[in-house]
Amino acid sequence: MKNNIDRREFLKKAGSAVLIAGGAGSLTACKGTAASDVAGSDASAATGEMTYRTSNVNGNKVSILGYGCMRWPMIKDENGKDIIDQETTDRLVDYAIEHGVNYFDTAPVYLQGQSETATGIALKRYPRESYYIATKLSNFSNSSRENSIEMYRSSLKNLQTDYIDYYLLHSLSGAEAFNHRFVDNGMMEFLMEERKAGRIRNLGFSFHGSREGFDALMKEHEKYHWDFVQIQLNYVDWRHAGGRNADAEYLQQELDKRGIQSVIMEPLLGGRLSKVPQHIADRLKERNPQGSVASWAFRFAGSHPGVLTVLSGMTYMEHLQDNLKTYSPLVPLTEDEFAFLDETAALMQKYPTVPCNDCKYCMPCPYGIDIPAILLHYNKCVNEGEIAKSIEDEGYKKARRAYLVSYDRAVPKLRQASRCIGCNQCMEHCPQRINIPKELHRIDRYIENLKQDKL
Repeated sequence: MKNNIDRREFLKKAGSAVLIAGGAGSLTACKGTAASDVAGSDASAATGEMTYRTSNVNGNKVSILGYGCMRWPMIKDENGKDIIDQETTDRLVDYAIEHGVNYFDTAPVYLQGQSETATGIALKRYPRESYYIATKLSNFSNSSRENSIEMYRSSLKNLQTDYIDYYLLHSLSGAEAFNHRFVDNGMMEFLMEERKAGRIRNLGFSFHGSREGFDALMKEHEKYHWDFVQIQLNYVDWRHAGGRNADAEYLQQELDKRGIQSVIMEPLLGGRLSKVPQHIADRLKERNPQGSVASWAFRFAGSHPGVLTVLSGMTYMEHLQDNLKTYSPLVPLTEDEFAFLDETAALMQKYPTVPCNDCKYCMPCPYGIDIPAILLHYNKCVNEGEIAKSIEDEGYKKARRAYLVSYDRAVPKLRQASRCIGCNQCMEHCPQRINIPKELHRIDRYIENLKQDKL
């Protein structure tokens, strides 16, 4: 594969589903169904078998749809505590595996530390060689060598396995965090020895940050030989990444140059690309009436030949079924469709939503604030046109009442934005690098102005 692949060449290669040499991996579909056979057909006709990509490190055949285990369904136990619904989780895993999904991504910190255990229970019922496990070294709060090694060993125990297929240094932003959490404490030498021993089959990292931060980590490739890298990629972040994050187009191109395959996180921007403003949804549905709004984002993420798998945190069976339809097999984007989504992304930049992906890394708040619920409620109202801009606007009273009533229903009063004191504890954990206190104070001012009719 050429070092620099332009859009036309990328789409030509993805649309043909050819074998990509030198590091992009291959695109195949099981039971003899080649993705190229359906590349020009309507997405509603994509009812064959799962599409797989081939790892250029060890030849693993990885499903293009990967299961993100950060959003397993939750229930209350007898004490009112939120716990993972293991029975429903098992059913989701069963259905996913039955339909060709073989990559499962979790982390020690997901779902208040419950995800690895639940994922291990669900997967243990299947032969170990039939699936791939990805988990992470999430040593954010305590990066000592002792704690980091204990976290790694706990992951093996929780997942009920003696090796990890894809192991990640969790949420790096550049050289400073990398050195502090993994180099200065000797963890890189430890992890490389574990890879050599076969207890780690592939070693990589997940990334949120700037171009400069990514470039610094890419300089380490010669020394550590990254087997894969997990990046945030979707049709908005491709060229319009928010905050201090680098555009996904740049990240993917840098990986392509080095023959490093990517694992994709946030293809839906935490669900925001499945809950777009109505006029955007109409635009997407008009172009493909049979496909879901979300399917456009998943086709975009999977169309790049350098992508190994695309993660989706599928809480509900209907989400899993829709994504299976999109990727069984994948119908790669045409050049015209790529341009269409590029225009769609530009239109979406006009709507001032907060780039919250509901990862809940900011939780728990020491003051009890439900940060994700506040931000997601605000985004929902923006997308549905329920934001009152001025008391003189037509429909102001209706929008005012709708926002205030729905806010109280979505967020209990003792957990609302008014309780934020600006301690900034949440900011260091946000992978989207949102100034969370600033956004909470902005939303709280808006609510107070609504209550007092001062817009």
